[in-house]
Amino acid sequence: MPPPKPRKSGSQAGREPGRAGTPSDAAGPGLLAQLRASDLRGVARLAAQATVGVSRVVEGVHQAVLGTMGLPGGDQPASTRGLTGLVYRSVRGVTHLVDAGLQAGLARLEPFFSALDDPKPVQWEREAVLAALNGVMGDRLERDGNPLCTRMGLYQRGLPLDTKALADAGTASGKLLVMVHGLCMNDLSWHQGGHDHGAFLSRERGYTPVYLRYNTGLHTSVNGAAFSDCLDALVACWPVAVTEIAIVAHSMGGLVARSACHHAAAASRHDGGNSGGQWLPLLRHLVFLGTPHHGAPLERAGQWVHVLLGRSDYSRPFVRLASLRSAGITDLRYGHVLDSDWEGRDRFRKDPDRRTPVALPEGVACYAVAASLPSRHNAATEALLGDGLVPLRSALGVHDDPARTLGFLKSRQAVFYRLGHLALLGDAGVARQMARWLAPRRPKT
Repeated sequence: MPPPKPRKSGSQAGREPGRAGTPSDAAGPGLLAQLRASDLRGVARLAAQATVGVSRVVEGVHQAVLGTMGLPGGDQPASTRGLTGLVYRSVRGVTHLVDAGLQAGLARLEPFFSALDDPKPVQWEREAVLAALNGVMGDRLERDGNPLCTRMGLYQRGLPLDTKALADAGTASGKLLVMVHGLCMNDLSWHQGGHDHGAFLSRERGYTPVYLRYNTGLHTSVNGAAFSDCLDALVACWPVAVTEIAIVAHSMGGLVARSACHHAAAASRHDGGNSGGQWLPLLRHLVFLGTPHHGAPLERAGQWVHVLLGRSDYSRPFVRLASLRSAGITDLRYGHVLDSDWEGRDRFRKDPDRRTPVALPEGVACYAVAASLPSRHNAATEALLGDGLVPLRSALGVHDDPARTLGFLKSRQAVFYRLGHLALLGDAGVARQMARWLAPRRPKT
């Protein structure tokens, strides 16, 4: 299927002026001043894990060298024996003891310092670091109970959503707009150069925007199920009756949104919606911005790094480093949205695409926005470059297998040239296109 008629973009005219609580304001405290008491405990745990990990890599290389001399290794692969093995085990044992002591001591001190933390100001730099960290290893942070792990929630202006305050102010409308960010990002990432798509659509189309924050290192299907539950809770506690919902999702956020729709539809079929999914009939619009519906080549390149490192005895210990990337990142290889896409499989193994095809949600107007770095249509460069991260066909849901093609209507596709993946977040042309799509339909006469 040929791409739709290109739309020129790159123009930043019509951006909003800086708003209170955005990065354009006066510089706040430095990153160190923004740290909370619990952050120290989380960093200490990461430092201990890094020490143990490095010791295992060094021991693996050490044993690879000994192996070339015909010397046997330890009981486990890539481990040494004798005095050498004892040294490595001692390093890891001492590290675990130090970590346990630090965790216990800092946990006791934490309540005293937490009282000094000011929860009100939005800490932009700290939140950006946490978002990146969770994107890279958020699954590990959750598994370890690390306090640096991001918990899913809804936000406005960088602070947790306060529906009571909205009710008291009378500013909540029945039209909900939910903004879903992408990998290694958070709800604050929608503020770009004084522009915010959510605020723009609020003014132009009367929506009340709320912003999802979630751990992008988790599997997209896990986040999708949690997002569906989150939307059910939002509709239940919203100050006024919800008449419609629109979702704008960037990059990975689009996979999370599709997964949420699937979970909600499955819940409705199972028991009439008693176990969840009651928000889905209210969903009218779903906009995807640069979503890798059929995967991203960079993750597949990361997979090849993993394979190549494992080919040599000397480089094999470094496979541990390639395996640090999170479940969320490896889900981007082919664009997973279901649990069955990854359950029971080695996510670092080189396997073909075995996803179960998932169609767009029924009865919902779905739109695809794609970006391309070249200044004009060029099939070769679009296949290789796309927007720098996501190929054009993947963003438009096009696949060689017709069963996997999502089938966005031509009138609901837009391609913006001379625009990169992250620039989709703040481009005025993209905002205007979404406003046209989300305009109320005129009644037929």
